Amino acid sequence: MRFYWLALGILCVWRMTHLCVAEDGPWDLMVRLRNALRPGFWQKVLTCFYCLSLWVALPLALWIGESWVERVLLWPALSAGAILLERATATGPAIYHEEPEDSAARSRDAAPPTEDPSPPAGG
Repeated sequence: MRFYWLALGILCVWRMTHLCVAEDGPWDLMVRLRNALRPGFWQKVLTCFYCLSLWVALPLALWIGESWVERVLLWPALSAGAILLERATATGPAIYHEEPEDSAARSRDAAPPTEDPSPPAGG
């Protein structure tokens, strides 16, 4: 197997899994599909990137692999590559850091005023 088939397989697994788990899809098709499923196995699979990537990787591994050993090894490899790509591109919550109240008050008191509080002359 050539390297570009592995790279294309990983990209394909990531794209299809991301579409199903995190996107609305064309005409909100994926949202309607996720909402139509009753709580159970398939609803859990369609809301978990890790779980769904295994199922999406299976047919691609069977198609791309040239021998049965290669197909069996490709199955988790394609899923793992898609998971690594998802973790590398996923945007998490913004990191927020707030200074303790006493140090914020000290820095505010030490800062020079930005405006002149006196009214303009000649008015």
